[in-house]
Amino acid sequence: MLVTQSQKLNKFAILSTIKSFLIWAILLEVCFLVVGFPLVTLIIATAAIVAIALQSVMTASAVLWVVSIVIGANLLAVLLTAASLSLKGIHPHEVSWLGWLTQDDADQLIPRYPACPLTCALTPVRINA
Repeated sequence: MLVTQSQKLNKFAILSTIKSFLIWAILLEVCFLVVGFPLVTLIIATAAIVAIALQSVMTASAVLWVVSIVIGANLLAVLLTAASLSLKGIHPHEVSWLGWLTQDDADQLIPRYPACPLTCALTPVRINA
């Protein structure tokens, strides 16, 4: 009985780690592309210059080599970072600035409209005409 329970817990831990790895990988890639957009444009510009320079040496495959190296380096960096975070036991739902992933705080959010500071404190004025 004890052996079967420990095997179930071990399977749950493995599945939890795999889930954490997949969430981290997607989250890091999206953050890199959205937040790191200036860095992405710099990488693309550098890759284009390198591809043009290599075009005289390798006529047909210069662009293929450069693109595969850039995409491979990006995926390798993201996957290694996601693997290290998952293996350290840092799950995305435990990170404080990723609260939007769990949606636990959605009940506590009170909508505030942009015009509210201008109109909420106003009282109606009666005009006696």
